[in-house]
Amino acid sequence: MTRLSDHASEHDLGPWETPLRELEERKASYIAQVDAKGRRYLGLLDQLPEATPSCLDLSGDRVQIGTPGDLPPGEGARLFAVLRGLSPWRKGPFEVFGTGIDSEWVSSLKWNRLQGHIAPLTGRRVLDIGSSNGYYLFRMAAQNPAIALGIEPYLTFYFQYLVLQRYARVPRIYSLPARFEEMPALHRYFDTIFCMGMLYHRRSPIDTLSEIRQNLRRGGELVLETLVIAGEGDLALIPRDRYAKMNNVYFLPTVSALSHWLERAGFEGVRCIDLTPTTSAEQRRTDWVQTESLADFLDPDDPGKTVEGYPAPLRAIFLANAR
Repeated sequence: MTRLSDHASEHDLGPWETPLRELEERKASYIAQVDAKGRRYLGLLDQLPEATPSCLDLSGDRVQIGTPGDLPPGEGARLFAVLRGLSPWRKGPFEVFGTGIDSEWVSSLKWNRLQGHIAPLTGRRVLDIGSSNGYYLFRMAAQNPAIALGIEPYLTFYFQYLVLQRYARVPRIYSLPARFEEMPALHRYFDTIFCMGMLYHRRSPIDTLSEIRQNLRRGGELVLETLVIAGEGDLALIPRDRYAKMNNVYFLPTVSALSHWLERAGFEGVRCIDLTPTTSAEQRRTDWVQTESLADFLDPDDPGKTVEGYPAPLRAIFLANAR
């Protein structure tokens, strides 16, 4: 496992090297000694076959690592078992030595909606908050950033990233199994920060946006994707209990309200570049996801509403620059 702190001098981490190393060591110790799921996943990693990919494609909609012929004879089934053992796969799709992983989210659709609008990532320092299994980190890596760091607290997704990166071996991308609030504040360090599918889970969204801004250099770009509601005015939906069966959704603002949140948090040049309803073409149940998905979250008699009667998911992508 490649650790960010081992490359601190390469990335000019200076005063943050020690706290980052301590965080990595603390998390690794917890996973190996305390967390039962983590210990099981470490056992799965030990079962991975040794293989070197003959090709790596990070620029296509499906991230491809190797071909079936790169695996030793008879090892395809063992790789498949490990990959299935790390289900559910929420983000993707991937193809690993010929095994296609049909994730719940067709994440390429979101990437294609935003990649033509954002500042080019070549040579930039990039942070992805809530990076899941690293699908977007791998897509970013195709543009050769100086560093792309993901933060992902859920161990299932973090270990998916570890499996993919063990074979892909993409330089200058990293993932930490931590929450954003556990990270030391890398003051004005990043050029671009992605925050996608996370803000509606925060009890204090303006405070979260302010903390994100502190990690961006002046003029640096925030790429924010989140749930919103249609309508005019500075309004926000506050679900009484659950939204689309999620019990940790707190605020769904209008585009106008979120624009003002960003300005109050210290951003300028705020613009909404995309507004897209979530459909089953983008989020659905597959063989790699044995849990409920979008169709189960919507009113069967009125797909324009969630099962709770709220407006169905509508996602917006915002760009903004740190003051």
